Amino acid sequence: MANEKYLLNDVNFFDIRNRNEGRVIKTIQKVLETPPYYKPSEKDLFDIYALSLNSLPARYAQQGTIVLRDPVRDSDIEDAVRKAFAIVVENPKL
Repeated sequence: MANEKYLLNDVNFFDIRNRNEGRVIKTIQKVLETPPYYKPSEKDLFDIYALSLNSLPARYAQQGTIVLRDPVRDSDIEDAVRKAFAIVVENPKL
């Protein structure tokens, strides 16, 4: 079972996620669709995703959590993604 590492006794923590994950993926897609067009490799995309998330405050929540306010603005996420793109483009992996 792939989720075993998220089990503690009979409690499964697998569905607790950083709320920024989906927002970062959507923003990466948005950036990819704007000029200048850049075709990153799969590894580059993973790096951009991880760098973006690491530069943002974590916002963990479980499914069904009520969010009253979100201190991470869309512009914060876009800034993080664009900075991550720049870092990856300037430091290509061979």
